[in-house]
Amino acid sequence: MTSEVGTRPRIGSSVPDVGLRTLIVGAGAAGKALARDLQRVADFGLCPVGFLDDDVTKRRVRHLPVLGRLSDVLKVATTERIDVVVLAIPGLPEAEVTRLATAAARVGASVRRLPSFIAMLQRDVVGTDLRSLDVANLIGRSEMHVASPEVAEIITGRTVLVTGAGGSIGSELCRQVNGFAPSRLVMLDHDESNLHRLQLELRGEAFLEAHDAVVADIRDAERMRQVMGYYQPDVVFHAAALKHLPMLEQHPCEGVKSNVQGTENVLVAAVEAGVERFVAISTDKAADPTSVLGATKALAAQVVRKHAGGRTVVSAVRFGNVLGSRGSLLPVLVSQMAAGRDVTVTHPDVTRYFMTIEEAVGLVLEAAHLTTGSETFVLDMGSPVKIVDLVANFARQLDVRDVRIRFTGLRPGEKLHESLFSDDEDCVPTSHPRIFSADAVPVHEDFDLLMLSLYDAAGRNAADEVRRTLREALPIYRPEPVAAVAMQTSAPYPDDY
Repeated sequence: MTSEVGTRPRIGSSVPDVGLRTLIVGAGAAGKALARDLQRVADFGLCPVGFLDDDVTKRRVRHLPVLGRLSDVLKVATTERIDVVVLAIPGLPEAEVTRLATAAARVGASVRRLPSFIAMLQRDVVGTDLRSLDVANLIGRSEMHVASPEVAEIITGRTVLVTGAGGSIGSELCRQVNGFAPSRLVMLDHDESNLHRLQLELRGEAFLEAHDAVVADIRDAERMRQVMGYYQPDVVFHAAALKHLPMLEQHPCEGVKSNVQGTENVLVAAVEAGVERFVAISTDKAADPTSVLGATKALAAQVVRKHAGGRTVVSAVRFGNVLGSRGSLLPVLVSQMAAGRDVTVTHPDVTRYFMTIEEAVGLVLEAAHLTTGSETFVLDMGSPVKIVDLVANFARQLDVRDVRIRFTGLRPGEKLHESLFSDDEDCVPTSHPRIFSADAVPVHEDFDLLMLSLYDAAGRNAADEVRRTLREALPIYRPEPVAAVAMQTSAPYPDDY
């Protein structure tokens, strides 16, 4: 069967591309039912082009070819330009799931799974099982998976360290980096439970004696030096941060300790250890910041640029909200809808930029490949999405009726509309069509002294002093507390969605 893969005709010549090119793993009853529904309903956004199955007697299923065995996933995904791999084999061992996911990640494809074996026994498998994963209607554009083979040049055979590895962005970085076959992937986080879970997912096992998972806190400068010196990474992706905007308004000292001083601790240790590339994850809230979160991330980007020009090539990557991350909008919506509660939205006109975690991380890897030093890259996130529209579309996909939205009012530090660039920044194109560079905002002439004052105030937990020093060190930071407008009336939105 394997030898026949190269002789099969390109399915693209007979099936139009009306969605993400999808490879179905498993040509049994579940895979057949899934292909049927995806062929019937274009709104799912997935265009099946063929199957993988280890049964060599299967040649065509629902007019689609069986393109190879499960072990052929990398070759087939590359040849057929696959965007999505859907696992449709009930009870597939986790080790095999990990192998398939790793191979798919190497060509920038995402992996999606049908419900569990028990769920399949309880009802027929249909395409709607994947519907909640269709993001095109949520963010107003098709999801893109963009990590190109060229990314392998900076990862394959190299030692890569990811901070904040147990978080949403950090764990997806680990998954995609792992797909490019690094010689060693070092996953660092202060949360041991998340690390253990990620290690199980990527390795299929989590031995206590394994040394690829490191429990450490980026606030500990000496520990960062110890880790960098021991592992000698070639590439560092710094994703560790505190990111909950309202929480940091209440606890600004903690934001400084993690987002600014923690970034400097990791970066200084990386530079001393001779790391080749250092990439920090930033946020759109750093553009013309009005919140402690935005201000601390903007200062972190300035800390990164301060270390430009040496052996270590440094850069930051800025993007907006990611769908499905821990504490983000979609999980909150699911929880509220499941409990039958009103869905809470701050303001009827509030908008945000969205992309999926997979495409954000794919672009981060592309930026890491592009960088020559000191850039703040900004990802193209399409057009901003109105939150009430996203809620309505998401409810429709989940077939939830009579959703009631309760408007709670913007909280201090929150903007009605985010921007990807500050007013004083120019958008500079790069060689990648979805990655831009922002001109650097000038660093305060007394930056180093102000950082020392900021760290001292944070260390003393002097919140008011921290806020004052943030404003002094970062003139573009304009904290304008927004009155929480009382809009507590509940109403269905909209009646006919």
